[in-house]
This record gives sequence, structure tokens and C-alpha cells, in this order.
Amino acid sequence: MITPVRSVTAACVLGATLVVLAACGARETTRAPLPAPSATSPVAEPPTLAPGPAGMTAVFEHGPRDAGRTVALTFDADMTADQGPRAAQGERFDNPGLIAALRELKVPATVFMTGRWAEEYPRQARSIGRDPLFEVASHSYSHYAFTDHCYGLPTIGEEGMRADVERAYAVFRKVGIRDAVPYFRFPGGCHDRRALEALTPVGVTAVQWDVVSGDAFATDAAAVSREVLNGVRPGSVVVLHCTRSAAPTTERVVRSVVPELRAKGFRLVKVSELIGASNGRR
Repeated sequence: MITPVRSVTAACVLGATLVVLAACGARETTRAPLPAPSATSPVAEPPTLAPGPAGMTAVFEHGPRDAGRTVALTFDADMTADQGPRAAQGERFDNPGLIAALRELKVPATVFMTGRWAEEYPRQARSIGRDPLFEVASHSYSHYAFTDHCYGLPTIGEEGMRADVERAYAVFRKVGIRDAVPYFRFPGGCHDRRALEALTPVGVTAVQWDVVSGDAFATDAAAVSREVLNGVRPGSVVVLHCTRSAAPTTERVVRSVVPELRAKGFRLVKVSELIGASNGRR
């Protein structure tokens, strides 16, 4: 869960006792599964960035500023590995209204989903993953931190980092998400050299952002919308969340921001398009 500190220049995940982690869902009864891709029509491989110095995992923050007025809205579907009891007691981590709004407005989006959330809501995960409007990327399996002192999140040891990311992709395949993209967002955005080196064998591009929406725990949708509209530049990656409990304004923000961005000449795209337009630049 990411929140601003004074402005959009900082991101924060609240401590373990305060986090109400977001998740992203879709109505389970409104869309039939899409047919499997034809064997004669292979799906193009999504673009990735070449490894950085010493072969470390590359980090992508925004697309090129001079390649058109494109912007990617991204949504973190957060659920930690230890939140099963809360879900069993009735707490909902999904936001069907948000996903419905994205579909209604025809907004391409990248959903960074935890594997634990996909396990909890397999039908919703499959619905999102099979909708060509969206692409699903990894937000880890557990939503535990990949560095020390990451806003109170439990920490994964270096030896477990690769396995945690690979486990998320294994869950995606198990629940029926086809062609999850090889992009990874660190929980809380926290990473260091050690984490980037640990993930090199996985072959993912780490995706950060350059615009923090401030939707986490926000109650003023207009204020969040202003943060987005004031921060967006050509090539921006905007981080938002999708949950009815921890980010209750996000659907309203999307319904407000999307028409305004389009009126300003911005074209909404998935992260994969921004990375593809970068031609290897970070």
C-alpha cells in the first residue's frame, strides 16, 4: 500500500498492525472466459528491459517523455500471506466497481497482483487475467518486503526472494491467468542492490512509478484526482490501488481522471507499451 508523504514524491506501506492491504477484483458472473489462443497465432512476448550493471534486474520508472502523450494507470492488488483469517472473517480485498469502471471506460491497465490474493479470489484473478484490456504482473506472492525497514512489512531473506516471485507466477498459472507479463513491483517499492541481484535469474523487469496517486486510505476523491492530474507527464506510470476498504475513493478517481486525461490529449496504455517504446532506455 503506497501513500504520499506531503506530496507525490514519496511512497509508503503502513506497518503490519495498520496495513489494510488492497486487492483488485472483478465481477465473477458478468464475463465468460475467453477462448484459449490459437496454436497458429502465438502471443507476442511482452517487451522487457535488458539487465542493468553487473547483470542486475532493470528498474523501469516511466516511459519516454518524447514518444507521445501516453500514460499508464497501474493498480496494486495487495494481500499479504498472513491475511487469510481476515478474509475468512468477511473482509473483502476486492473492488468490483473499480474493475467495472475500467471496463466501462475502456481503460487499458496493468494490475500488479500478489499470488496470495490470486489464491483467495481465483475466479476474479482469472477474469482479470483473461481480459485483453488488462495485463497481470507480479507484486510478489507474500507482499513481504525485499529490504529491511520497509514501512513495517515483514521481510523476506535474500535466499527466499526469487522463490517468492516465482511462486506468484505459479499461482497465476494454477488459477488460469494466461500470459502474465514478466514485470514485478516490489512491495512498498522497497529494493536495493541485493534484491535486484537476487531476481536476475527470474528475468523480470522491476516496475516502479513516477506519480503517486495518494489513493491509499484517502477519503477525498477530488484531492486524489488533483494529485494524479498535476503529476502526470508524457510517459508517466501512475500507482493506484484497488480495494473497497483501504482505498475507497479509487473508483471515483478513475471516473474523474480518465475523461480529463483524454481531454488533455493523453492516451492510456499498459506498462508493456511504455516499456516497448523505451527501446531499452530506463
